Amino acid sequence: MDLSLVKNFADVIDLGAAALGDRDMIVLGDDRLSWNDIQARAGQTANALAADGVVSQDRVAFIDKNSIEYFELAFGAAYLNAVTVAVNWRLAPPEMAYIVNDSQAKVLVIHEEFAEQLATFEADLTHVERIVVIGSAEDHVSYDEWRDAHGSDCERLPVADDDVCSQLYTSGTTGLPKGAQITNANFQALFDTVDWDMDENSRNLCVMPLFHIAGSGWAQFGMANGATTIMMREFDPVAGLQIVEAEATTHAIFVPAILQFFLMVPSEGVDLSSMQYIAYGASPITEDVLVKSMEQFGCNYFQVYGMTETTGGGTTLPPEDHGGDADPKLLRSAGKPIRGMEMKIVEPETGEEVADGEVGEVWMRHGGIMKGYWNMPEETAKALPGDGWLRSGDLAYMEDGYLYIHDRVKDMIISGGENVYPAEVENALMSHEGIADVAVIGVPDEKWGEVGKALVIPVADSGVTADEILVHAREHLAGFKCPKTVDFVEAIPRNPSGKILKRELREPYWEGHERRVS
Repeated sequence: MDLSLVKNFADVIDLGAAALGDRDMIVLGDDRLSWNDIQARAGQTANALAADGVVSQDRVAFIDKNSIEYFELAFGAAYLNAVTVAVNWRLAPPEMAYIVNDSQAKVLVIHEEFAEQLATFEADLTHVERIVVIGSAEDHVSYDEWRDAHGSDCERLPVADDDVCSQLYTSGTTGLPKGAQITNANFQALFDTVDWDMDENSRNLCVMPLFHIAGSGWAQFGMANGATTIMMREFDPVAGLQIVEAEATTHAIFVPAILQFFLMVPSEGVDLSSMQYIAYGASPITEDVLVKSMEQFGCNYFQVYGMTETTGGGTTLPPEDHGGDADPKLLRSAGKPIRGMEMKIVEPETGEEVADGEVGEVWMRHGGIMKGYWNMPEETAKALPGDGWLRSGDLAYMEDGYLYIHDRVKDMIISGGENVYPAEVENALMSHEGIADVAVIGVPDEKWGEVGKALVIPVADSGVTADEILVHAREHLAGFKCPKTVDFVEAIPRNPSGKILKRELREPYWEGHERRVS
C-alpha cells in the first residue's frame, strides 16, 4: 500500500481492500477476516450509525477488550467522519460513565462482559441515544443484529485534515480524564515520519489494549502499511508466545512488564524466529530485563518514547543502538527524535531553553501533536503554549542528540504502561474517615516499573489499618490505580502554597535508580 495516499482511516480500509482483497486483515483466535470482510462490515456499521443519527464529528464510545468489532466501528465511523472513543475497560463504572458523558457520545457499543458495569451507570448517561451490546443482550440490541440490519454500500462523508478521528482519554492532574483529540493530519504525520519497516508481508501482533495509542495506534499504523493484524483479546504470556509461533508474527509493541512476563514462562521449544522487530516503551525497564528479552526473541529491538498527545510519536532508540558495538549507555536513553520532530529542553517555569546536559522539561513540535483536549480550553492552553509546541510534563536532558528522561514535571505514575495520577487516587483515599492526609507517589517495582504507594497521616485514635485503606481504594478506583502499599507517616512535606513536595517524598525510594521514568 502507498502510505502517501492514506489521508484518514477510511482510506486505510478502502485502499487496503482494493489492494489486498481476500487476504487476511485481522486474526483473533479462530476468527480470520479479510480486507474485503472488514470493508463490508465497516459499511454496514456506518449505515447503522447513520440510522441512529450519527453525523460528522459526533462521538461514538466503545467499551470492550481487544476485538474485531472495534475496527469495524472505527472504520464505519470514519466513513461518516465521526470520532471513535475507546474507553478503558479496566475503569470503575463511575469512571466509565464520566468518559462516555464527557465525550457526548451518541452511541455506546459495549460487550456483554461489562453488563454489570453498564447496569450501574446506564441511568447516569446524558447523551447516549443508542446502546449496542456485543454478545447476548436482553434490554438492548445486539451488535450483530444492529450491524446486519444494514447493507454494506454506504456514502463516504467529506473529511478535512483537521477533523478529529480518534479521542483517547488520559487522566488529568485534577483527577478528571482529558480527551486528547487526534486528527486525520496527526495520523498522516505519524505514517509519514515513523519507519517501523512494515509492509504487506508483515504480521503485526497487537496485544496492547485498544484504548491505548500503543494499541489502536500501533494497529492502525500496521494496517496503513498493509500488514495483517494478529490480535489477542487479553494478554496472556504463554498464549502470546504460542501465537508468535503459530501465526509467524513479525512485529509487536510491548510495555516492559509484558517483556518480563514472557521471561517468566517457559519458552523452550517455541519457535520465535519469525519475529523481526519489537518496540518497547511506556514505562521504566531494567537493563537486565531488556538484555534477557533480546536474547529470548533474538530480533531487532527499538525503544519508543511518546505520548497520546503526540499520536505516540516522539523519539526512537533504533536497533543499532541495542548491543553489539553500541555504547551501553545508550540503553538508558530514549533515543533520538523521530524524523520531523522538533524537540527542546526548557526551564519549566520560564520556557527558556537550557544547554545540553542540563535537566529541563521536554517540549515537542511535530505534525502528530494533538488538536487539543476535548472541551478543556484551560488544560489545552497549559499543554499547548503556542507556536505548535507541546509541553510533555517530563524532565530530561539531551546529550549528543539522545534524550535521557530523568523525572516528571507532573506527578504521573506509569505502572505497567497505565497512567495513574496521584491527585485522583488521593481524592478517593481522602473519602475514608480514618485518613487525615495522604500523598500518593510512585515507587520502583521490578514487575510493573513503578507502583503507587500511599503515605498516610491517620486520624488520631481511628485505628485505621493499611488493609482497610487498600480495600477502600479498590472500592472506589480501577485496580491498576490503587496503591499497592500504605505507609503511615507523621507529616507530609508541602511548599508555602500547600503543594505536596512529591519529589522529596519519592527520593528515598528511587535512590540508586539512575532512570526514574521511561
